[in-house]
Amino acid sequence: METPGSQSSLHRANLERVVRAVRAAGSLTQAEIARTTGLSAATVSNIVRELRALGTVEVCTTSVGGRRARSVSLASDAGIVVGIDFGHSHLRIAVGNLAHQVLAEEAEPFDVDGSAEQGLDRAEKLVGRLIGMAGVERGKILGVGLGVPGPIDVESGVLGSTAILPGWRGTNPREEMAARLDVPVHVDNDANLGALGELVWGSGRGASDLAYIKVASGVGAGLVINGQIFRGPGGTAGELGHVTLDESGPVCRCGNRGCLETFTASRYVLPLLHATHGQDLTLHKVVQLAREGDPGCRRVIADVGRHIGSGVAQLCNLLNLSRVVLGGDLAEAGELALGPIRDSVGRYAIPSAAQQLTLVAGALGARAEVLGALALVLRETGDGVLLGGADNGAQSRQPPPQS
Repeated sequence: METPGSQSSLHRANLERVVRAVRAAGSLTQAEIARTTGLSAATVSNIVRELRALGTVEVCTTSVGGRRARSVSLASDAGIVVGIDFGHSHLRIAVGNLAHQVLAEEAEPFDVDGSAEQGLDRAEKLVGRLIGMAGVERGKILGVGLGVPGPIDVESGVLGSTAILPGWRGTNPREEMAARLDVPVHVDNDANLGALGELVWGSGRGASDLAYIKVASGVGAGLVINGQIFRGPGGTAGELGHVTLDESGPVCRCGNRGCLETFTASRYVLPLLHATHGQDLTLHKVVQLAREGDPGCRRVIADVGRHIGSGVAQLCNLLNLSRVVLGGDLAEAGELALGPIRDSVGRYAIPSAAQQLTLVAGALGARAEVLGALALVLRETGDGVLLGGADNGAQSRQPPPQS
C-alpha cells in the first residue's frame, strides 16, 4: 500500500507528472519533458521506458535543431476522446485519440431556436456516426468535451443566460450528454475552448498566457493564465463584449449602453451594410468582400478592429498578456483587422504592455472550438485512467485494461 511520502507514492506522482505534461502538449521530446516537469533527464528516461512498457506512451525518433531526439506521445490506441461544439449556426464534432490526432470530424447546420433536447439528440447521433467512421469501439471513449456559446457554472454545469441558445437557459448539458453517452462530459463556453484549441494546436502554442478574442453574433474572450484557462468563480471571466466604450451608445442585450459588443458583433454591424449589400449578408461574406477590395466592407472591418483594440488594450493594462489571438471569421481578414487593433492597442495600452504584446490571427479557423473541446477532455481525463496499475516498478508491468 502506498503511503504519503513513500518511494512508491513519489514514483507514482512522477509518472503522473510526465503523463500530464505529454497529454497537455500532444508530444514532447524527453528533454522538453525534463524542462516542463523539473525532473532529471535520467528520471525522465526511466519513466518513459516504464510508460512505454505499460502501453501508455509511444516513442519515435525526431530531429530538433538538427539533432536527433526522442519524441514522446500518448499511445494512439489507449482510448479516444470526443469534442462537441454548438455554435450560432452549426454543430461540429470531432473524434480524436490521446496522441492528439483527429480521426474523424464533421459539421452540419444547427437551428439555434431548437430545444436543448433536440440539439443533444442530434449530437449523440453524429457522435455515433463519427465513431463508426473512425473505426473505433464506442467503449474506447474516455470522455467528451462540449462547448456552448454562453456562460457555464463551473461547479454545477448549468448553462446561464445566452442570447444565442435561448432555449437552453437553465439546462445542464454536461449531465444530459453524460446520460446519453455514459461517459464523463466536460463543458465550457466556446471562447474558452477556442483559447484552449489555439493554445494546444494553433497560434497560441508556446505561450503561457494569452487571450483568444472571438467576434461573431456576440464578443467573448477566452483567457489563459499560466497555461490554464481562467474562468472566474461564476464562469463568466472573459466577457470582453460588455466592456463599456460609450455610456451614451446603443443599448446592449445586457442592459447597459455602449458595450464593446454593440460596436463589433455581427448583429450590430451587418445592418450597416444591408442597404448596399443586401439582407442576407454574413460576417464571413463581409470579410471576403473586404479582402477583394470592397470599400464599405473594408471600412466596417477597420472600425470593428479599432473598437476591439480598445478592449484588448484594457486586457493588456490589467493582465500584461504576451499574446492575443484573434479568432472567428474576423481572423480571416488578416491585417485589415489586425492593423486597426494594433493601432488602438498602441494608443490606449500602457507602452510597456503594448510593446510586449504579440497580436496574431488564429490558425484553426472554425475548428478552434471543437479542437479545444478535445483538448479539454485530454486535460481533464484522470491520470489514473491512463496509468492503470503502474507502481514503483517492483511488480510486472501490463498494459492498462481496455475500456
